[in-house]
Amino acid sequence: MGKLSLSGLALWLLCSAAYAQETPADFAVQVPLAVSGAGPWYRLELPLAVQLRARQADLSDVRVFSAAGEAQAYALSRQPAQRSESRHVADVKWFPLYAADTHEALPGVVMKSTSEGTLLEIRPSTPQAQQVLRGWVLDASAIKAPLQQLSLDWSREQEGFQRFSIEASDDLQHWTPWGDGQVARLSFADERVEQHDVNLPGRSARYLRLVWQGQAAPQLTSAKLVSATSSSLPMPLVWSQPLAGTRLKAGEYSWQLPTGLNIERLRVALNQPNTLAPVTLSGRRDSQQAWQPLSNGLLYRLAQNGQDVVQDELPLPGQVVTELKLQVDERGGGLGVEAPALRFAVRATQLVFLARGEPPFTLALGNASVKAANLPLTTLIPDYSAERFKTLGQAKVAGEVVVKTAAVAAAPEAGADWKKLGLWAVLLLGVAALGGMAYSLLRKPQAKP
Repeated sequence: MGKLSLSGLALWLLCSAAYAQETPADFAVQVPLAVSGAGPWYRLELPLAVQLRARQADLSDVRVFSAAGEAQAYALSRQPAQRSESRHVADVKWFPLYAADTHEALPGVVMKSTSEGTLLEIRPSTPQAQQVLRGWVLDASAIKAPLQQLSLDWSREQEGFQRFSIEASDDLQHWTPWGDGQVARLSFADERVEQHDVNLPGRSARYLRLVWQGQAAPQLTSAKLVSATSSSLPMPLVWSQPLAGTRLKAGEYSWQLPTGLNIERLRVALNQPNTLAPVTLSGRRDSQQAWQPLSNGLLYRLAQNGQDVVQDELPLPGQVVTELKLQVDERGGGLGVEAPALRFAVRATQLVFLARGEPPFTLALGNASVKAANLPLTTLIPDYSAERFKTLGQAKVAGEVVVKTAAVAAAPEAGADWKKLGLWAVLLLGVAALGGMAYSLLRKPQAKP
């Protein structure tokens, strides 16, 4: 019986060692949290500065613990496009807007539409208003879905930048600002560079009014609107602080990211006025890999009508990279001897946890060896819905981020080695106990028939 008890104890110790629970001490960074609102589920928007302290690009090393060190069940919501989207491109009619001069804020016009909302005509309120073409009104009354993008084409004789304000209306009387738009047609090094598309805020409107700022409007030859319907909106983008880079050679710069990141946009600092730079951006996950092309485009900062016209952003596909390289066609003047500062944008990440135990709760991260422990949102919240998600309690960072010193941060790795040694010792002990039991049974004399 003694040997049997020893074997059972060995197996119990083996299982306990194999499934030892993680503790906050296993992670290099601890962040105190404060909760408010209705529980027991709480959602936390992870600050980018905190995310950058993770040791795994997919945030597999993120955990939440109670005051007693008990791990909490949690889920991550960080997908950039958790939505089904249907896009449609439609040609729309355009109507001219005239004004007395290019400094008049809004042309005085009379607009007429049918009972269904289709625009019939726009005529100047006074004869003098026909002197200068100031803009255009687009008829989007046939489009019922939210407007995502505007695409314009204009007379090829008119080159340069076209900058205009965008306003939306449903009744031709009340107009809502939708920001500014900018398109361009440039000749550069025997090549033509054209930019036709302008992003819209994703709202519905019957009419759009485009008014050129401080200049006459060009003659349009085409106007298209892209509309889209989607089941949900993506998480917003979160921008980093400026990141210093390194000049590799003339017209070539590189940046090392704090960790592997799913970057979706880049912003390059254009400090010098009258900068024009066709660029190609590449990335890779580590220095052993070959560079992979990610994006290309035209960056510029040019003076026009007394103000700077700036295009300093590049879209990216959102794949994980740790290094970036920018190659510049220096026929446009380049970006200077020093590498420009770089800012990157990633999708905001929300963490939802089911509170169990007593507060205060602690967010822990910074362990390169642990496995992912997050659940799907639909598992964590059985009756999950987008509406339910908005009603969850809130969690926020409530104090200083605690970072272990190098010696302490290395302790989990050393601890992991001792756990392995202990696990092997328990395993050998169990095998020895089983061997002893087998030997005892073999020596036991067989009963006579």
